[in-house]
Parts: sequence; structure tokens; C-alpha cells
Amino acid sequence: MLAVRLTPRGGRDAIDGIEQLSDGRRVLKVRVRAAASEGEANAALARLIAKGKGKASLKTVSGGTLWAMMDGSNIVLRDEKGGTSTVTTADVYQSNGVIHVINMVLMPK
Repeated sequence: MLAVRLTPRGGRDAIDGIEQLSDGRRVLKVRVRAAASEGEANAALARLIAKGKGKASLKTVSGGTLWAMMDGSNIVLRDEKGGTSTVTTADVYQSNGVIHVINMVLMPK
């Protein structure tokens, strides 16, 4: 499982890539200028994807690529093998930011 670590009030809207945390979990790092309240951070993530005409490409730590896209109102991630995962729980507040939970494992090429 790959969680999305969304940093509200991050100074700019950007997808920074994949980071491995000290406990071994991997997170997709995304920062947005919006505050983490009333779903504003999640809406900013959706706008960031929309800015790329519905798709955002990002590099992983291992050099692979993931694509983030919109499917209606859902945020979907696609891996290099064509597997997809949907953000099932958005805006989960943590001490170091906000994470999003996805429903499938994403695989490298």
C-alpha cells in the first residue's frame, strides 16, 4: 500500500515523489498551498492533477513512474504495469502532515 502524504500550506503546489519513511512505509509526497481544513487540501490535490489536463506524472525513488489522474471525483494512481489504485480515505491528519489511503498495491515495472 502506498499512502499519499499531503502537506498543507507547503508553500507551493507540487508532487515531490516517493519517500521511504523510517518505519519502511513508502509515501507519495505532495505539497499544496491550501490549509488542511474542510477538505481544502484534498481539493487542492485534485486541482493539481487537473492542471496537468487530468494527469500528473511523478518519479519514484527507484526511478519508476506513477501517474495520478481523476476518475470523476476520485483520485486514481496508475503504476508502470497498468495497475490502478483509488484514494479511499483522504485527509487523514498526522503529526507531520496529511495522508491519503489507497485501496491497492502499486507495483514497479
